[in-house]
Amino acid sequence: MVVEGYDESERRLLSYDVRGVARPVASRVCHIVFGRVRRIGDPVPRERVEKGFIHRPGVVWIGQSVLVLPPGDAEELAGKLMALGVRVVHETVGISVPSLRAFQRLR
Repeated sequence: MVVEGYDESERRLLSYDVRGVARPVASRVCHIVFGRVRRIGDPVPRERVEKGFIHRPGVVWIGQSVLVLPPGDAEELAGKLMALGVRVVHETVGISVPSLRAFQRLR
């Protein structure tokens, strides 16, 4: 959710939808978008943090299943989600950095 240093003029609005019956797919989508913490090790447990797309610079989570991303990240995320059978729509939008910051403050 970092907006600082985001100087690209083109941004993509991306929306995705996972069918309600596809719980394993929905779980995987959450890991890709929001990241996760994996606990590894039997005798000595350790944690490994896997960051999601919302942790990348310039990516802003607007709300449920909706993000604003730089074009390259939007293409990458769309590809990963579509490979899982998720419906994805993404288009170019004109939104200023101050407007993106306003969405950040809602969280």
